[in-house]
Amino acid sequence: MPRNTLTADQIVQAAIAQLDEEGLDGLNMRALGKRLEVAATAVYWHIKTKDELVRLATDAAWAEVELPDPAAVGWREAAARTAVSTHAMFTRHPWMGQAFGGYLLYGPGKSRHDDHLLAVYEAAGFAPADADRAAAAVFTYVLGNALAPAAMVALNRRLALGGEDAARAFAEAKENSVAIARTFPKLRERIDSPAASYAGTPEESFEFGLAAMLDGFAARLGAQA
Repeated sequence: MPRNTLTADQIVQAAIAQLDEEGLDGLNMRALGKRLEVAATAVYWHIKTKDELVRLATDAAWAEVELPDPAAVGWREAAARTAVSTHAMFTRHPWMGQAFGGYLLYGPGKSRHDDHLLAVYEAAGFAPADADRAAAAVFTYVLGNALAPAAMVALNRRLALGGEDAARAFAEAKENSVAIARTFPKLRERIDSPAASYAGTPEESFEFGLAAMLDGFAARLGAQA
C-alpha cells in the first residue's frame, strides 16, 4: 500500500486488531507496517508515536459502546445497557484496562461516553455532583469486572509463549492455590461442591452487581423524593 493512500483511520483500525491479538507489548510500528503491508516509515508519516497510536485506538474503541437515550428507554435501562455494552467492549479489547494504567487517554469517543453517563444519571434525578459520583461508581465497577478476563488473556498469551515449562508452572500454581484454599472453610465448601468452581468468577456476577448498584441508586432517589 503506497504511503499516500494510507489513512490514519486505517492505521488505527489495524492497531486495534494488532492490540487484540498481541496486547500492548505486541504493538510497534514495524509490526503494524507488516500488517498493513507498508514500511514502518509510512505509519510514522501519519502517527508519530506509540503513545499517540494507543490513545487513538482506545478512543476509537469507545465508539463501539451503545449509548441509549434515557428519554426514550428510561434512565435505568439506559444505565444498564450502557454498562453492559462498555463491559463487552472492554472484554473484546482486553488491552484497554492495561492502557489506562500506562497512557494518557482522551478524545471525543471517551468524552461522548462520559457526557452520556452524566445525562443518564441527571435524567434519573440526581443533582449534578451526585450524577458525577453515580457515573464514576458504575464505570469503576464495569472496569474492575473487565480486569479478570483481561488478565486471563494476558496469562494465556504468556503461557503460549512459555511452552511446556510455563504450562507445568501454571498447573503447579493452580494445584497449590486449591490446596491453600481448602484450609479455609467457605472456600473448601465451594471447592467440594460439584455445582461450583473455586477458579473463575461465578456466572452472572456482573449482572448481579450492576442490578444491585442500580437498585441502590433508585432507592436513594426514592428517599430524596
